[in-house]
Amino acid sequence: MVHGHSRDLRRGRYSEIGRAYLVTSVCMDRAPVFADWRLGRLVVREFKAAQELGIADSLAWVVMPDHFHWLCILRQESLARLMQRVKSRSAIAVNRITLGNAALWQPGYHDHALRKDEDMKEVVRYIVANPIRAGLVTNLGDYSLWDAVWL
Repeated sequence: MVHGHSRDLRRGRYSEIGRAYLVTSVCMDRAPVFADWRLGRLVVREFKAAQELGIADSLAWVVMPDHFHWLCILRQESLARLMQRVKSRSAIAVNRITLGNAALWQPGYHDHALRKDEDMKEVVRYIVANPIRAGLVTNLGDYSLWDAVWL
């Protein structure tokens, strides 16, 4: 079964070590799983684990109720492997807490490799302002599932 635009996602991606990537992954059927911030923290834990293992450096992230945006610099492995790790480990953790066994994530993910001339801070502003644009909060400080190295 194809969900949303997953049929449009590229196959055979090329990953460049040292490149910054903005990646987005969406919950199955856009279910608002992470409206429970405690479940969202399980995704955050996987971002931090990837950094601690030297796989990627996290620059900014936001976990929305039904998806996440993560700006990271790839340090080892492929982007596909990194995303498989984050998605599978977070799904296992969420299912363990909720006593479920359903798929958490839609297949695939969206990625954008930042070009050298792109303003990284503009990308970060886009990421962290997601809860405000979505009407979840009026002040960023009122939303708990985000972080950026510059703030």
